[in-house]
Amino acid sequence: MASIVRQKVGNHIYLYESVSYRNEEGKPRNRRVSIGKIDKKTGAPVYKQEYIDRMKAKGIIVESAECSPVYSVEDIRRSTVLQTGMVHLLDGIAESIGLTSVLRQTFPFLHEQIFAVAAFLLSCGEPVTYCADWMKRSDFKNREVLSSQRISELLQGITDEERQRFFKAWSAYRSDREYLALDITSISSWSKLIDDVEWGYNRDGDKLAQINLCMLLGYQSRLPVRMTVYNGSIKDVSTLETTIAQMAPDELLQIMLVMDKGFSSRKNINMLLEKRVVRFLLALPLTLGFTKKMIKSQCKDIDSIQNTIVCGADTLRGVSLERSWTKDHKLFVHVFYNDLKATAVKNQLYGGVRRLVEEARINPDNGKLKNEFDHYLIIRKSEKHESGHTINIREDVIAQELANAGWLVTVSNHIQDAGEAIRIYRDKDVVEKGFLRLKHNLGLGRLRVHSQQAMESKVFVGFIALILCSHIHRTMMENGLYKTMTMKDLIKTMEKLRTQVIDGRRVLFPLTKRQKEIYNVFAVQMPV
Repeated sequence: MASIVRQKVGNHIYLYESVSYRNEEGKPRNRRVSIGKIDKKTGAPVYKQEYIDRMKAKGIIVESAECSPVYSVEDIRRSTVLQTGMVHLLDGIAESIGLTSVLRQTFPFLHEQIFAVAAFLLSCGEPVTYCADWMKRSDFKNREVLSSQRISELLQGITDEERQRFFKAWSAYRSDREYLALDITSISSWSKLIDDVEWGYNRDGDKLAQINLCMLLGYQSRLPVRMTVYNGSIKDVSTLETTIAQMAPDELLQIMLVMDKGFSSRKNINMLLEKRVVRFLLALPLTLGFTKKMIKSQCKDIDSIQNTIVCGADTLRGVSLERSWTKDHKLFVHVFYNDLKATAVKNQLYGGVRRLVEEARINPDNGKLKNEFDHYLIIRKSEKHESGHTINIREDVIAQELANAGWLVTVSNHIQDAGEAIRIYRDKDVVEKGFLRLKHNLGLGRLRVHSQQAMESKVFVGFIALILCSHIHRTMMENGLYKTMTMKDLIKTMEKLRTQVIDGRRVLFPLTKRQKEIYNVFAVQMPV
């Protein structure tokens, strides 16, 4: 088999075609033929015409000074190998969804650094302390390696004005006239130096202070559109008006807010109705007087085949009504009943109370269960009973808790059909899944920063990473990639595609079949 070797003679490096063979005695030998030399100025090979012609006759095109360079062992030793696949994929995704142009427009001097940290969070999900090591082994062209100190300076340098400018530009760019789902989550922190970190209802059950994060995501695109950080002690219901106030009038015209019970209050609904341009679908708390009235009006007649709605794997009952909310405003009210959910709640409650009765018979003074005993049972001392106690179940408490089991009431100023309303409402889990990706996949379950400015900037960079993550998730879902791989598998597969930099020249490793498939699915041009 022929190979090309180089040999230095004086100040020149000559190229030889070396062919291995065995002589008559069966011993290995090499036959060398001079085919050219290395140009001193360019470092490129200059082949003899006879070699070019001979290769051409074999169907191999060889052009002098333009073909692949020949490297020495020392060149190979000094070379570096960089991870190319994932970085190139994220660059292509950011370009295709418009993220690159919006970042460049709103952060003309910092967009590359912000994108690099976001790409690190998505690819690794580790503390930003390790970002420099990741960048050193990644194929970031023309981007500086960000040390921990440099990242700290970056986070301190992003202003609130710049973040709001990004949200406005991004929202305008993503104006798909799609529904937006709104929800809120908490992110815990140990820091006592962040202004917004306060004690409040922690959705993860952490015994830590927190910030609250309110986010809007698009239904069709599944992409995050806007994010606002709130004080950790503020309740969900108090954040809606501020979030609406931050949005431009043209933004409000193109969206429809879909929200859970946590955002429901008469004040919020009145505010949305007064805005007039805001379309909304909102679930009402079962404790609200209006909700109880609607359930009571439908409890006898809702269970009929005419009211049956098939939603995914569930079959439930639903009716739509138009009712006055105030003197000036009417709402479309959708009342739903799910008998399977009601039965499940009933069985769970009955089973739990039955176990409490058994525990009370064994030890009616059990301190750990005192609150539950007091709520569901009436325990009295009695000399007439062998146990010394009588135990009765509070039937009124059970009936009260089961009164609303399986019921859901939503209101809207736009959606008139119950079937459409329940399908839109159930799709709101796009936000909840977005929060999970933000907190777990992107390593933002804890805030390891020590200032308000750095906290808001880190959450913002996490928001950029979530945009990329959400697009990857949606594309994998739509193209069936989850049948054969997880998102972590995809990242690992793409990180295996590497580029070797030898003497300043780049040599891309061959792409595997799966890597080519991923680039094609995401409509990203393969690297060269």
